[in-house]
Amino acid sequence: IVGMAMGKRDVPTELPSKEATTASFLLPGLALKFGGGNSPTTSPGVTTTTESSIVSRLCKTTWAIIGGLQTTAEQWRSKLTRDTDLVAKCLQTRAVQWRSKMTRDKDLVSKFITALYKQYLAVHFTYMEINMDAKTGASLKLTTLFAGGGASVVYSDTNCALGDSSEVDGRSKLAGKPGAGDDSPTTSPVVTTTTESSTASLFSKTTRAIVWGLQTRAVQGMMDFDYVCGREQPSVACMVYPMSPGDSKQNFYWGHKEVLVPIYKSMADAMAAFPDVDVLISFASLRSAYDSTLECLEFKQIRTIAIIAEGIPENYTRKLIKEADKKNVTIIGPATVGGVKPGCFKIGNTGGMMDNILHSKLYRPGNVAYVSRSGGMSNELNNMISQTTNGVYEGVAIGGDRYPCSTFMDHLLRYQASSEVGMLVLLGEVGGTEEYQVCEAIKSGVFTKPIVAWCIGTCADMFATDVQFGHAGASAGASEETASAKNKALAEAGAEVPTSFDELGEKIGEVYRKLVIAGTIVPKAELPPPPVPMDYNWARELGLIRKPASFMTSICDERGQELLYAGIPITEVFKQDMGIGGVLSLLWFQRRLPPYACKFLEMCLMITADHGPAVSGAHNTIVCARAGKDLVSSLVSGLLTIGDRFGGALDGAAAQFTEAFDSGLIANDFVNKAKKEGVLIMGIGHRVKSLNNPDMRVVVISEYAKEHFPCTPLLDYAREVEQITTKKKPNLILNVDGCIALCFVDLLRHSGFFTKDEAENIIKTGSLNGLFVLGRSIGFIGHFLDQKRLKQGLYRHPWDDISYVLPEINQ
Repeated sequence: IVGMAMGKRDVPTELPSKEATTASFLLPGLALKFGGGNSPTTSPGVTTTTESSIVSRLCKTTWAIIGGLQTTAEQWRSKLTRDTDLVAKCLQTRAVQWRSKMTRDKDLVSKFITALYKQYLAVHFTYMEINMDAKTGASLKLTTLFAGGGASVVYSDTNCALGDSSEVDGRSKLAGKPGAGDDSPTTSPVVTTTTESSTASLFSKTTRAIVWGLQTRAVQGMMDFDYVCGREQPSVACMVYPMSPGDSKQNFYWGHKEVLVPIYKSMADAMAAFPDVDVLISFASLRSAYDSTLECLEFKQIRTIAIIAEGIPENYTRKLIKEADKKNVTIIGPATVGGVKPGCFKIGNTGGMMDNILHSKLYRPGNVAYVSRSGGMSNELNNMISQTTNGVYEGVAIGGDRYPCSTFMDHLLRYQASSEVGMLVLLGEVGGTEEYQVCEAIKSGVFTKPIVAWCIGTCADMFATDVQFGHAGASAGASEETASAKNKALAEAGAEVPTSFDELGEKIGEVYRKLVIAGTIVPKAELPPPPVPMDYNWARELGLIRKPASFMTSICDERGQELLYAGIPITEVFKQDMGIGGVLSLLWFQRRLPPYACKFLEMCLMITADHGPAVSGAHNTIVCARAGKDLVSSLVSGLLTIGDRFGGALDGAAAQFTEAFDSGLIANDFVNKAKKEGVLIMGIGHRVKSLNNPDMRVVVISEYAKEHFPCTPLLDYAREVEQITTKKKPNLILNVDGCIALCFVDLLRHSGFFTKDEAENIIKTGSLNGLFVLGRSIGFIGHFLDQKRLKQGLYRHPWDDISYVLPEINQ
């Protein structure tokens, strides 16, 4: 975007469609506003001004926006006037008039906005907003997809370098900002003392750690790293999680086999169980990191602590620094990813996933040691160093806060004292003055090994005001804290400083090759790492494997933004007022049935909901409820009584009548056949109801079916059978089970929504009994709640209702 604004990149000729008179453009994936203040409300015309001239003015104007000029309109216009005559001609009046002119040139503004959008697509900006205001002048806000403060700063540096760094410097001087020509800051000499403790190695191949927090993914990553490094045992001894209900164990992979890692509720218990542990990796939140670190410092066995959390109050961090100094404990962080010692140990998620670890050759040590502020950029250093040298010996990201608990000097001194380290790499950033201590150490001869250094954040020079980057400490409060000033000081002190971050890798490789030629570094033969099994979930995500699913479902999907019933969003279910019948049609039959069919399903539930407390299912539910059992247990006891003799005759009746009807048996022959075979006709007969005392439930269902169904051949056939059976006994009527079942079969066969095979399959799978079970559950739950409400005691069946018939046995 900067390059385009400065005329370094072409502006596309495509125009977006003309929008509202406030010149507001909403583009796909982009929230972009152009307007504000007292924008005109009439549709502007198209100007005939020469395109190149207007685009040039637009580019220059947008440069002012990008410059972040948050001053009054008069100051802003004055600044641009001093800068270039072309812009001065364009800005002869107040900012309001300038905005009006921009509106008149709407088509050319649209071109430029289109160009910004296309560039946004290319560089992955997630949000862009341009605001013009008479009070503040102008502003441009850009937010990137980059995760990590350091990465975003490097990205900004590169964009600004593509724009035109010479013009950037010029504008900085006009704004009163210290430029590159300012004198380097004067710092007092650094007195450095080297002690055994300050130069001792933090990690080895036998280092073991306690992880504070349930960070299972990070722990698995550490164990995979341990395995590929050829360690004899995992580096993670145990985990501490005070919020856990009690001590437990968590399974992890160690190569191909699974191992159990203890989880302790108390840190004291963890320390006592593993006295060989000397490192604590804290994934505690910013709210608990301070207290948990203080607690850890009470244990003398701990020599190194890594604090991952960011946002810890600075006064707490400074207290931790003092406490750690008293106890001679090294703290890495806060606000860091940690660090790594290839072939030995890595902290948490340092180094990324296994493919990146292998690519960066972190499974074995090299001869280059680095220290950086940014955790994200430490991964880039791992890659950069592995590509240009024999690899990393050790790398630490001290964290992006203003007061890191350990400094550049702390780690560089350790590297200087190590005979395995051939060269050092320092990646600083804008803000702070620690790099000047490194300068003094180089000058005074404390560091004898070559140091390649670069400070990111050079783009800050282009802004007229102080800029706060992603890290809390990445803000230059004085001229000596700018990245440019520190890069200059490092170069003058004797460090190897590239001209930009893009050349950092080349500079590292150049210094490394000189050391190899001089014999200072002797590269070792490359050893292939042992294969590490890929995690199943990751392999599946990459599409490398496939596996039959344990379950298959075709009725419901809860994975998206909205719950789906047979493909229909739950909101549509309510918008279309489908009701319970509509939901049943979706979940049971995977299709939307017509309203009369949904109404029939609801009628079945209503009719079968209850039939009094005397039936076996309700009786069982009541007995269980009075015995003090819970709702589910009482409900299940009632449901278990449903079968061929009680309520479960729907499927049997449908199958029996359907077979007779389809085979062409007339009603009389069907009855005689059943009698001859000695089987009962399911759906026929009732203990209480008869011809003279009809079951009104059957009357309601049959009348509804006759009125609304396309046809009811099976119901008619059942009525013919009823005429024959009632001649034998008046209570051998078509009961509610049979009526519902046969009406349902008529619905399946003649509604036009099911094939014959689908209808038969629905009957065979027990869907009809499901209607009775679902409906009667309503009544059983009602009986349970009724007994609880009435506070009924334990039920005992009366003796006078039991016939005791005991065998007479001679004694």
